[in-house]
Amino acid sequence: MIIKKQSEEVSRVEYVIEMLNIRKEFGNFIANNNITLQLKKGEIHVLLGENGAGKSTLMNVLFGLYQPEGGEIRVRGKKVDITDPNVANDLGIGMVHQHFMLIENLTVTENIILGNEPKKMGMINIKDAAKKVAEISKLYGLDVDPYAKIEDISVGMQQRVEILKTLYRGADILIFDEPTASLTPQEIDELITIMKKLIGEGKSIILITHKLQEIMDVSDRVTIIRKGEGIGTVITKDTNPEELATLMVGRQVTFKTEKKPAQPTEPVLQIENLVVEDYRGIEKVKRLNLSVRRGEIVGIAGIDGNGQSELIEAITGLRKVKSGKILLNSKDITGKRPREITESGVGHIPQDRHKHGLVLDFSVGYNAALQSYYRKPFSHNGIMNYKVVSEKATDIIEAYDVRTQGEFELARALSGGNQQKLIIGREVERNPDLLIAALPTRGLDVGAIEFIHSRLIEQRDKGKAVLLISFELDEVMNVSDQIAVIYDGEIVDTVNPLETTEQELGLLMAGHTKAEIAAQATELKAEDGRDVK
Repeated sequence: MIIKKQSEEVSRVEYVIEMLNIRKEFGNFIANNNITLQLKKGEIHVLLGENGAGKSTLMNVLFGLYQPEGGEIRVRGKKVDITDPNVANDLGIGMVHQHFMLIENLTVTENIILGNEPKKMGMINIKDAAKKVAEISKLYGLDVDPYAKIEDISVGMQQRVEILKTLYRGADILIFDEPTASLTPQEIDELITIMKKLIGEGKSIILITHKLQEIMDVSDRVTIIRKGEGIGTVITKDTNPEELATLMVGRQVTFKTEKKPAQPTEPVLQIENLVVEDYRGIEKVKRLNLSVRRGEIVGIAGIDGNGQSELIEAITGLRKVKSGKILLNSKDITGKRPREITESGVGHIPQDRHKHGLVLDFSVGYNAALQSYYRKPFSHNGIMNYKVVSEKATDIIEAYDVRTQGEFELARALSGGNQQKLIIGREVERNPDLLIAALPTRGLDVGAIEFIHSRLIEQRDKGKAVLLISFELDEVMNVSDQIAVIYDGEIVDTVNPLETTEQELGLLMAGHTKAEIAAQATELKAEDGRDVK
């Protein structure tokens, strides 16, 4: 592997974007310290770094949302001052943000033209705009309905709308900020296909991602930054995930979670014949049965949309239960209010950290105290003890490596990964009997993932029950002691991660039974003599 140091002289003719020695400060905090990134025409260039390393800040400088304190930007060889996103758009630069900037009750077309509405005889020309959106969608294989409302389409489809928005405005340089963090494996595959199609049509892409295999599959080069400093640029085909992880974190990272065999005892969570409906009155959880014991991690494996969200919301009191029972330590908590359930001994790392995990305009300190602010030691006789709140927040920041300027910084100012670490720290430190971890490592770098996995196993080893919900098969297999496979709102099978394969899990998740899988394996073996599990 050859690292091209950022101080080296290079030919600039081939670069469509050059960010040279960019420095960005927020008060006394240096977010980017003389970082250089150079994007070639027709390449997918990954920007890699830990949570809070300064990746999104650097891209916000390129898109004109921030102004740098030092360095220069060149677009197609010409020095430019990108004073705001409109200037970036005029230069052909578009950005797909990690958290989508869409208005839910507007249509796809209305969102795409917002702020740049085409007019005909003094009226907004929706019909022609929708036609153009449909043409661009078809050209790049995005398959988006221009008249669909944002609130009615999936997260993956919403992301395609964000991509369409940049293309509609003429972008040929696209920035993708953590584009796969909220997507299912199937949607990720589709997005990779779309990115390759964009490159084939002459676009250039800067991609921020923590997923190392994704980097190996899709990128041409990788620029690594660590704690705001540029480490260098590598050619993807000359490196591997292990080397990238070491460059990013600054130490060797263990990809295989080390853990002792589980020693489960009595059940903590028992779910009996649970039925839960979605907002349309359609059953999404169907007579589901599940048990999680002290001292074990039960992972739920399934394709997104098979009832996972409704199951978690029912357990935590965020969604009404139609029928069935939820028992916690043999106590019926079915239909209880969220606070009652929390006080009964449930910790919840939510699937949507913005909707259910944080108050973004509260400080880091207040968010650290959200679940317990009304109880001792955080308050007494209705009066908050701000010193204790500050001390607890500082403890979580240090113990969970939350990259922040301090407990008084607003939660919305943190990177997505650091927001996640703050929530995990808050929930684990409450010492619950049952910890529900829904997509706990979404948007986290490999070093943080390693740390969070060790914390989940630590909770297990302390005799806690852990329910893990993840769309990452390697995470479910690596961390779980038992895997419950969910399909169409039911647990169709429970398997031991040491005795199964990703292939078998994938088939179970698609609705196949073990008998069908065994029959297929026997048939294959009979055909060509292979020993297929």
